[in-house]
Amino acid sequence: MIRLLADPLRAQIVALLADGPACTCHLVEDTGAKQPNISNHLRLLREAGLVVSEPYGRFTYYRLVPEVLEAAAGHLADLAGRARARAEARRECP
Repeated sequence: MIRLLADPLRAQIVALLADGPACTCHLVEDTGAKQPNISNHLRLLREAGLVVSEPYGRFTYYRLVPEVLEAAAGHLADLAGRARARAEARRECP
């Protein structure tokens, strides 16, 4: 998930979709990126389960799956908690 969101355009797409579903034409307009580039990023986000597509008339809208973001955030929060709790616990060298 971190690697997926490390790309600036994908992170921007996710931020835009956090404000509600959008179609590719909206994302092209909002980001200034080319349509094939947006479509490729949306494909990766869909494959990761972070975004779902929903047909609406002639268009396909994309929306975030909040539970996936929450699960990733929870995992990162758990890692941060472990790191904080064990910050001074150095392992002995052999």
